[in-house]
Parts: sequence; structure tokens; C-alpha cells
Amino acid sequence: MRIVFMGTPDLAATVLEALLTSRHEVVGVCCQPDKPRGRDREPAPPPVKERAICASTPVYQPRSLRQKAHAQLTAMAPDVMVVAAYGRILPQHILDIPPLGCLNVHASLLPKYRGAAPIQWAIANGEAQSGVTIMQMDAGLDTGNMLAAEAVPITNETTADQLHDDLARVGAGLLLKTLDELEAGRLVPAPQDESQATMAPILSRIDGRIDWTWSGRTIDCRVRGFHPWPGSHASLRGRQLKLFPPIRVLPASGHEPPGTILVTDNDGLTVRCGDGAVLISEVQLQGKKRMPAHQFATGARLQPGEILGS
Repeated sequence: MRIVFMGTPDLAATVLEALLTSRHEVVGVCCQPDKPRGRDREPAPPPVKERAICASTPVYQPRSLRQKAHAQLTAMAPDVMVVAAYGRILPQHILDIPPLGCLNVHASLLPKYRGAAPIQWAIANGEAQSGVTIMQMDAGLDTGNMLAAEAVPITNETTADQLHDDLARVGAGLLLKTLDELEAGRLVPAPQDESQATMAPILSRIDGRIDWTWSGRTIDCRVRGFHPWPGSHASLRGRQLKLFPPIRVLPASGHEPPGTILVTDNDGLTVRCGDGAVLISEVQLQGKKRMPAHQFATGARLQPGEILGS
């Protein structure tokens, strides 16, 4: 089949790679415009563009999906369009271009976690599993009929970057199977159960703020879910203190205020939380390098009783 691919970040690049090495013909790739990166803020291409260029596949980076983009996509005469983390909702006039419709590779088990950050929120909310859904797109936000799905477990050690890679691999394989079924006319679309729908809104730095009144389990899940971005942070002596996984949840008696440092030893920092304590193994103080928590505690002369803020 002739396929136009629409996607932008690393997850989408993994899916594109599978299409490029399949029996299907990728006739064009559409991604978001280059964005400034690094200290010099020079425009840099997104991962999908880099992969498409390597494969000598035409790349389009429209700033809007109005008439010009519609004409470009129509001229490619795709049988089907595949979308994976493109970064923009497709209007109906774009969805109507391919005769076999537009398929979306979404990194959750729909209808749960519709939206921009399903991987991170699934871990942050303590889910036992995530997965990939291939859906037939409509004009809503991840609301179309489901065509295929595959679950992926989330363990007590899973971080967002690890789950991202797992879901990218699973999604690429599931997409190829779905395209075969679509071409053969064997797919049976299933509507989503709106009563089970949840959202995964786009992340900002404020989502990484740690509230020490939370349970240890909540803190652990959020640190893993928001690693590496936006990261998780507390405050120490008026400066931001970034926390890294793994976080261990510990039982602890006592009545110290949440955020109180209980112990500093070779294992790290033990900090009071809402239902016990958490052990922090690695930190980074604003303006300093990342380091083991016990080394930081020694250098900063942290003492039990000092309080980390939110």
C-alpha cells in the first residue's frame, strides 16, 4: 500500500523505521517544523525527519494543515495515512484524503489516557499496565474506533523512558499486522467505551513538583513517570533539588513534618512523606552536577531534621 506517515519524536521514528523496512511504500513523511535546541538554539530536525532523509523519503513540515498541506498530501495519493505522535489534531479535510482512512498508533490502552502524555501519566498514576492501540482516526482527540491493541506491563521499576521504548517497539509491530488486516478487509472496528475514558494532558515543569504529604507510593510513581522529563523536584535552602529514580518506599514511625530528612547514610536520604518515608538515592542541586544522594548529603552537610520543601 501507498502510505503517508505523520509523526515527529523518537517513538514515531521507530514506527516509521518499521514501515520503511516493510513491503509497503512510504510515499511521503509529514512532521513538525525544526525547533531550536541546545545552548546556541539552532534549529534542529525532529527524529522522524532525520530518519526519512536517511531513507531518501520526501519530507514535509507544514506550519498549518490548511489548503497548501491538503494539496501536498492529496498529491501523494496515499491509500492510507499512518499517524504516530504527530503533535497536532488532524482536521476532517485531512482525514478524508486516503480512501482507507488514517490510522493512529497511540501509546495507551484506549479509551484510557487519551492525549499528549499517556506514557508518563500511566506510570505516575500507578497503573499496572500500559499498551498500544491502533485506532481509526476521527476529528476528536483519540476518540476513533479501535482496530487493535496490545498490553505492556508496568513494573515497580519501570520509568517513562523505558516504557517509551517498549511501546515504540510493540506499536511498530502491531501496526504492520494491522495494515495487513486492513488490506485484506478483515478488520472489525470497535467503538471506545466513553464511560472509561481518561485524559493524559501535556506535561509542564510544574507537574514534577513533589508534595511530601503524598504517600511514598505516589512519590515513587511520579518520579519514575516523569523521568527524564519534566523530572521531579523538591527544594532545599531556596534552591531546586532534582530527584531521580529509583525511589524506595519505607515504613517509618514518628511525627515529623512531611519533607523532614530522617536519615543520611550510605544508602542516600531518607525523607518523611505522608504515610512513612522514601529513600532517595540520586539528586542534583540546581546549578550542580547529578550525584549519589549520600555524596551530596556529605558535601552539603545535611543533618536529620532539615526539611525539604515542595
